[in-house]
Amino acid sequence: MSEEKQEEKLAFEEKILKAKELLEKLNSQDITLQNSIEVYKSGIKELEEAQKLLDEAKLIFTTKQKDDN
Repeated sequence: MSEEKQEEKLAFEEKILKAKELLEKLNSQDITLQNSIEVYKSGIKELEEAQKLLDEAKLIFTTKQKDDN
C-alpha cells in the first residue's frame, strides 16, 4: 500500500474513532444542552470529513478501474 493511501486510511479511521468518542459524550447523562450542541457539531464535521475521504478513495478506485480496462 502506498504511503499516501496509508495516510488516507489512518485519517479516515481517526475521523471515525473521533466521531465514536463524540457519540459517547452525547450519551453521557452529565452533558449540558450547550455542550451537547457543540459535540454534535464536531461529530458531524468529523463524519463529513470521513465521507469526503471515502468519496475521494472511491473516485480514485473507479478511475483506476476505467484505466485498466
